[in-house]
Amino acid sequence: MGHKLKIAGWVSIGVVAGALTTVSLQTVARGAMAPLPLEEIQQLSAVFGLVKTDYVEPVDDKKLITDAISGMVASLDPHSQYFDKKSFKEFREGTSGRFVGVGIEITQEDGLIKIVSPIEGSPAFRAGLKTNDLITKIDETAVKGLSLNDAVKKMRGEPATKVTLTIFRKDESRTFPVTITREEIKTQSVKGKLLEPGYGWVRLSQFQERTVDDFVRKVEEIYKQDPQLKGLVLDLRNDPGGLLDAAVAISAAFLPANVTVVSTDGQLAESKATYKAAPEFYQRRSSGDPLKRLPAALKTVPLIVLVNEGSASASEIVAGALQDHKRATIMGSQTFGKGSVQTVRPLGPDTGLKLTTARYYTPSGKSIQAKGIVPDVMIDESEEGNVFAALRMREADLDKHLGSGQGAEQKDEAREKAREEARKRLEEEAKKPVAERKIPEFGSDKDFQLTQALNQFKGRPVLVSKTLTERKEEKKEN
Repeated sequence: MGHKLKIAGWVSIGVVAGALTTVSLQTVARGAMAPLPLEEIQQLSAVFGLVKTDYVEPVDDKKLITDAISGMVASLDPHSQYFDKKSFKEFREGTSGRFVGVGIEITQEDGLIKIVSPIEGSPAFRAGLKTNDLITKIDETAVKGLSLNDAVKKMRGEPATKVTLTIFRKDESRTFPVTITREEIKTQSVKGKLLEPGYGWVRLSQFQERTVDDFVRKVEEIYKQDPQLKGLVLDLRNDPGGLLDAAVAISAAFLPANVTVVSTDGQLAESKATYKAAPEFYQRRSSGDPLKRLPAALKTVPLIVLVNEGSASASEIVAGALQDHKRATIMGSQTFGKGSVQTVRPLGPDTGLKLTTARYYTPSGKSIQAKGIVPDVMIDESEEGNVFAALRMREADLDKHLGSGQGAEQKDEAREKAREEARKRLEEEAKKPVAERKIPEFGSDKDFQLTQALNQFKGRPVLVSKTLTERKEEKKEN
């Protein structure tokens, strides 16, 4: 999502792969190629030759070619990307929900790395690491001053290798080293619980290969605790997207059979497609329909979907489908506006190309690209208002973003002023103890938007935003 802001204390960043802002279609490379423009190719060759002979120092051939490819693809839109060997491996790990590491979800606090939670069954879990433990060193490297991504990279590695974490445990006032052997970790993209008798909450943090199976298990757990569920909240806030078939499956879990979930349209014949709420559009294996174990009541239980500016791509497919079919009430703030499909095409055994190949459309034919899903009920992120929403990047803020292809675009002149005010508020907020910050953990008893969702279910007054309005698509500047 480009310049996505990380705010300590309320944005939980895992040791899983970075945020996926794409809907991914895994396909094989196509044999047919368009005719090459010979004159331009000759010019490219001439530039390559001049750089090789005239540049101040020798330049590696592979680097020149790789950078040329990367630049060509990156100039198209923010989501098209050339994958070299390393980035292709990281991309595959992100969509599979598997990686090699220690198995902790982390965030930053006061320049240190704070453990949000160890992943159950992981090496970190078995080593006794706890929520709120602070990591001060990774091997011999002090964490102070490291970015979250750099810390993640240092904790990852090859299977069966060791990493030593120096831990400060506040409640015991002690610092101690823990040596952990890295292994393959299977991340959890689904959380959920019974909020109170009659009302459940399921949160999807990403759409991965394992998301549908994990979702089914979590829903089964909730219904086992309370078979007479009166309302369910599907929480898609800050879910940056992921795999298209997972989004279709989650939508199908709530919708009548065979209704349209999403359609796509692009230049290629294979980009012109309609995906329906039926197993052939989402099942991955020959073992049958992964949704068949779900309780029948899930098709009719009152449903609220929570979204915000961080809900993108696959999240928007789900929210748009459930909104268009009037299956759910969408609450929160306008979503990111990532309405394009990226197809991943292998270029060899360990490189590939992620290319924007289509726009997607909700069942009613609306393009979400650079617009997003507008909630049925606008809800601020806290009782004090939508404190930091102006800081969050949306598709329309990204350089070279693809237009919606539908209607005129408008520019919001007040947005930069709102951002500057939000930045100042954020600086003050970061100085407060975690417990006093305005945006608590999603799913907690202090989660303002979740409380409003429960009020909606129960027919109680809902504190609707007095300031949030639909944000129109902003004009692209060429």
